[in-house]
Amino acid sequence: MKKFEEKTYHTETIYTGKIVQLDIDSVTLPDGNTSKRELIKHPGAVAVIALTDEGKLVLVEQYRKPMEKSMVEIPAGKLEPNESPESCALRELEEETGYTSDHLEKVTSFYTSPGFADEIVHLYFTDQLKKLEEGPAGDEDEFVELLELTLEEAEQMEKDERIHDAKTAYALLYWKLRGAK
Repeated sequence: MKKFEEKTYHTETIYTGKIVQLDIDSVTLPDGNTSKRELIKHPGAVAVIALTDEGKLVLVEQYRKPMEKSMVEIPAGKLEPNESPESCALRELEEETGYTSDHLEKVTSFYTSPGFADEIVHLYFTDQLKKLEEGPAGDEDEFVELLELTLEEAEQMEKDERIHDAKTAYALLYWKLRGAK
């Protein structure tokens, strides 16, 4: 048995949507007592730290309904069934920014909210961008604006809470530690 393991004895799926599934798990705790866990199932996602030849970070601004505001973030998106994280990263980079790359370097993977969700984000880095002729394709229900910022500009947006999500904050820290141009 794994340390502190909770054994699931019943799962009830409450909702299955386009992006997430909500399950209620009935579990037996390590001490023998029982409890319920509300779990969000997510297919996983990718995010890309993309730097231009001028040493600027490629970001997108889009409206985020849960926060009821526009946010500035690194390009990201959810994995499709049977899609590799690297393929997804390249697809999202192209769709959201109009850039592509022949070189994506895996940085890390991390869970976004392990207290209630199984979403994992695979983070990639590239500083070898090529502009696509046709520009960003975008999703039909996604409205984004492309930004290219210096580290100082991005850090100011973080202070102003325009950059206010974990993956982009992680990206800024990684960029700074890597030695921003």
